[in-house]
Amino acid sequence: MTSLSASLVRGAVTSPFKRAGRPDAALPPGRLTRPAAPVAPGPLAAYARICGFPETGPLPLTYPHVLAFPLTMRLMTGRAFPLPVVGLVHTWIEITPHRVVRSTEPLELTVYADGLTPHRRGTEVTMATEARVDGELVWESRSGYLSRHRQATTAAERAASSRVSAPAAEELPAVAEWRLPGELGRRYGAVSGDRNPIHLHPLTARLFGFPRAIAHGMWTVARCLAEAGDPAGIRSVRAEFKAPVLLPATVTYAAGPAGEAFALRGPEGRVHLVGSVAREA
Repeated sequence: MTSLSASLVRGAVTSPFKRAGRPDAALPPGRLTRPAAPVAPGPLAAYARICGFPETGPLPLTYPHVLAFPLTMRLMTGRAFPLPVVGLVHTWIEITPHRVVRSTEPLELTVYADGLTPHRRGTEVTMATEARVDGELVWESRSGYLSRHRQATTAAERAASSRVSAPAAEELPAVAEWRLPGELGRRYGAVSGDRNPIHLHPLTARLFGFPRAIAHGMWTVARCLAEAGDPAGIRSVRAEFKAPVLLPATVTYAAGPAGEAFALRGPEGRVHLVGSVAREA
């Protein structure tokens, strides 16, 4: 968490000197790796409680992302990374668990930048994360982060940057309603280490154009997956962030048969998140 806080500060300092959309932009070729280390039970239990996962059992599907996020931020705030980290928007995440991971297994974590893509609203970078146990790849993810700027794209490029969403999010049946307190961002930030100002307080959120603090996108994904139940048999997860959740809020978790498609909706049906889960046959 200390390294993540340092990266947030470094990102605020270096962002004004970076310009998105440069035609000669290139990603840093290297990888950052954290050697295998046990998962600390106290922080894991706190994370499970706030996200709704069981406090015992396998590692939550989203937790390796949280553990590796300090590495991701270190790479994204480095001098060689071409995009300003201030203003980057997390747009989607794909998670592929290769097997159920026990919370007692030491994880080696690796992150790297996997590509820059023209987007209709700017430039999107894909960041990859891998988790290994004794050299075995047990979990991996890919995330998209959008740097918004003017972008002259062709029709083909605009089509390529448009992701296919989970089907008919507005039509999925409601399963549960959650009342999210105004301090949710501060509470999740305390257990995840992600203390981005947009999540912490209305005053700091307004500095970045939000009327109130917003919920962490990764909390919304984790809460939906916790509601989906047993992670055994899940082959992949994909979630797309559609609109921020302004805190406090009342949101509705909706899901289709067997939970393959899910969504998080706000008042009047506004869609905040859509996702899908693929399970073994």
